[in-house]
Amino acid sequence: MFELITNANLYAPGPQGIKHLLVCSGKIVHISDRIPDLDDQIEVSRVDLNGARLIPGFIDAHAHITGGGGEAGPSTRVPPLHLSQYTQAGVTSVVGLLGTDDLTRNPQTLLTQVMGLREEGLSAWCYTGGYHVPAVTLTQSVRSDIVNLEPVIGVGEVAISDHRSSQPTIEEILRLASEAHVAGLMTGKAGIVHLHLGDGDRGLSMIRDCLDRSEIPARVFNPTHVNRNKKLFEEACDITSRGCTVDLTAFPASDDDIGWTAEEAVVRYFDKGCDLEKLTISSDGGGCLPCFNTQGELLKMGFAKSSAMAETFKNMLDMNLPIEKVLPLMTSNVSKLLKFHRKGKIEVGFDADLLVLNEQHQMQSVMANGVWHNKNRQQVVSGVFEM
Repeated sequence: MFELITNANLYAPGPQGIKHLLVCSGKIVHISDRIPDLDDQIEVSRVDLNGARLIPGFIDAHAHITGGGGEAGPSTRVPPLHLSQYTQAGVTSVVGLLGTDDLTRNPQTLLTQVMGLREEGLSAWCYTGGYHVPAVTLTQSVRSDIVNLEPVIGVGEVAISDHRSSQPTIEEILRLASEAHVAGLMTGKAGIVHLHLGDGDRGLSMIRDCLDRSEIPARVFNPTHVNRNKKLFEEACDITSRGCTVDLTAFPASDDDIGWTAEEAVVRYFDKGCDLEKLTISSDGGGCLPCFNTQGELLKMGFAKSSAMAETFKNMLDMNLPIEKVLPLMTSNVSKLLKFHRKGKIEVGFDADLLVLNEQHQMQSVMANGVWHNKNRQQVVSGVFEM
């Protein structure tokens, strides 16, 4: 069946004006200034947006889809997120990973969760490995996992500058980067090392050393959580000039004034005149948000939610940041880095991952792979265990 979406104020992510779209078999098959004439014999479902903004679905490139946590004992293990927790936040594509606990959480369960989300209608991929080195894998090596397992696009989140890391050496990080990079060349996948940054004083020094001491392209090194403290954020802005893409985490606002919220960091990034294509935002959904003292003892713990994507996007628009500047941070910038060639834009031939915004900058309706999951703020499609 065809889905005809008319009178959409289209951001693809750049502004396109009022357009009419035709969707079929999960793909965008037509975009024009005029409503297409369709044969009466064709079954068509019609939706008139009456000038509402239509944008690409968000790509959340850092989510603990199996659940994260566990730093305060077994009772603090976060359960897996349900389908609607993604779609209600406008997330139509997600990349899963393992964090501190890459032992009781493992690549087998991660890969299975990816396939489960796909069955429920979401686009999903994952990284192999986790915080620690040597990386935990399914087929004996990072390179083999990326080459032989279709959903695996890189290795991560490998922890550096953090007391929870395995304190990897530069040689170990370079070996991981080499494995990922070569696997990416062999498959056409991203082939990146997604790096968790802690609050350690070393900051991004290990990435700078890797760039200085090897021939591996800067795009292979992808640090995340770079807005967790202000010094680290300044380093992150600098390293984009060398070719790295850096990732902000949609942390909730904090009273400690140590770091920046994602929207605050975006403003500062723009003001610095840094490369607009080298910045992304992710949720860390399902992961823990711990606070430790100088002895590595847990003081308090929160948990991240995928809803942070929608909240951060709304906050940026409420701050009067131009939608065409902030939208790529959750869409086209992410798809470019991860080599998702049919994601992140609204163009003919791309997957029909579409979000309708209301006047309050909230998700009014959400389409993933050509299927409405939310319509007029009502859940239409639910996960197996949400029925």
